Amino acid sequence: MTRIVGERDLADTRFDADDARAALRDMVRARRFDERALALQRRGWMSGYPPFEGQEAAQVGAAHAMRGDDHLFPTYRSNALQIARGVPMSDLLLFRRGFPEYRSGHDVPVFPQAVPIASQIPHAVGAGMAAAYRDEDWASLVCFGDGATSEGDFHEGLNFAGVFDAPTVFFCENNGWAISLPRERQTASESIAIKADAYGIEGVRVDGNDPLATRAVVEDALASARDGDPVLVEALTYRRGAHTTADDPSQYRDDDPDLPACRVRDPLDRFAEWCEERGVVDGDFVEEATAAANEELAEAVETAESVPRPEPEELFDPVYETLPPEIRRQREEARAFVDEHGEEAYELDR
Repeated sequence: MTRIVGERDLADTRFDADDARAALRDMVRARRFDERALALQRRGWMSGYPPFEGQEAAQVGAAHAMRGDDHLFPTYRSNALQIARGVPMSDLLLFRRGFPEYRSGHDVPVFPQAVPIASQIPHAVGAGMAAAYRDEDWASLVCFGDGATSEGDFHEGLNFAGVFDAPTVFFCENNGWAISLPRERQTASESIAIKADAYGIEGVRVDGNDPLATRAVVEDALASARDGDPVLVEALTYRRGAHTTADDPSQYRDDDPDLPACRVRDPLDRFAEWCEERGVVDGDFVEEATAAANEELAEAVETAESVPRPEPEELFDPVYETLPPEIRRQREEARAFVDEHGEEAYELDR
């Protein structure tokens, strides 16, 4: 079954003004992170970056729906979700510079960002199944884009979840584009949510540019998943920028996409106006939240820059608890290469 969910007035939601202010504050924090990270990449501070402007509402809403013990399986564009969950900005910046993730030692139950498309989906299902076998009361939330639904890992993950009642929520941010392919070019399905029907689980569509609507839907989905009924959530949003800093979206899309205005409009502007019109925040709220986010970012950049550059062999250390012979050999070769050619052969931020 597929249902459309949308909520517009605060009185019609299950949330209060504090919830709305928290969502808006985290959306501002996420937007400033995205803008600063993009600027840092452009000056060579990191090699590449996937912008998420336009998807803050979906990600913040999903983050606020999660309980403290729910496990997050992010994709490479899930920075807003991780920030709203409590992952330090410095950890995310360090990852983009080539460091192992989560050096701060935080206790947020989140797995590493998955760069391969959809590879994190079976991982999330497996973790959920393990939680169920151990009688642990938490669910997995796994993030991916609409393009990931054309990968085999997506179908295998949903099939396993449906058969084994894995406590998993599949959170698809349908941002309109699978890199350069519009949704209708990579699937003929009526929607992403309807794909859930084939696997015997519920599929839900939500206005992904409404953080409170997204939070409500994901809260319900997580509660259902914890009871052994996995859910596929399709959050309708829009990728306002490029797929990555190596992409030029002007080559494959127009500035005026054939999508409803509510979907392509800046969700931060939209939600800020919504909050002001209803007296949830005053006119200075966004400016003050931006100033606080700028201070947080300055500290995060300073922290990231203070971390010593890792040695090349450290690249192999997080992969296995005990390195197999072939990986040990590669690790030794990396060290020997730098020893022979000097440090100039190894530039982390080039």
